[in-house]
Amino acid sequence: MKNKTDSKEKILTAAAMLFQVNGYNATGLNEILKESGSPKGSLYYYFPGGKEELALEAIKLSSETIQKRLKNTLDKYSNPVEAIQSVIKNIIEDLKNDGKLKDISLSLIALETYLSIESLRKACESAFIDIQNVYTKKLIESGLSKETAQELGIFIQVIIEGAITISVTEKNSRAFLTVSKQIGILLNSYINNSTFLRGQ
Repeated sequence: MKNKTDSKEKILTAAAMLFQVNGYNATGLNEILKESGSPKGSLYYYFPGGKEELALEAIKLSSETIQKRLKNTLDKYSNPVEAIQSVIKNIIEDLKNDGKLKDISLSLIALETYLSIESLRKACESAFIDIQNVYTKKLIESGLSKETAQELGIFIQVIIEGAITISVTEKNSRAFLTVSKQIGILLNSYINNSTFLRGQ
């Protein structure tokens, strides 16, 4: 039973990585099988719905992995500015090391499928909301109101996703350095104002 579970996990892990790095359309089932080292018939055995079913589970796995990485980094810092700037620093380092979007972003598969495959659009939407909520939770813990933290959680994810796109296109980290600086200014302003209002 363990071998079956391991085989399914290998296929899913390979698919999650390839969909993130190459996108949905550019990733073939044979490529997934080759990457996972699995026999040809195993993919449809574990994923009878084919590529779409596999992509749905891969998006869920990717989202969970991204959230875990985010939480691990954010939890190391009590100061939310330092925490989020550390997340950005980690992304810069990852992109410098291999230039791939593995365990960083779901934007590629989201952009490719949002008009053509509704189930994958919904899965990406859910994943984005879950990732935003990680930032939101950190900001609430830092003393910001729920409403403000939710808005900033969305903003932080949007601006980081934008920086990822620009950075991989320009092949440099300039956009991230700007984002890191401006997020610091913005969050410090909100946090200082919140502290001031609580003290009145």
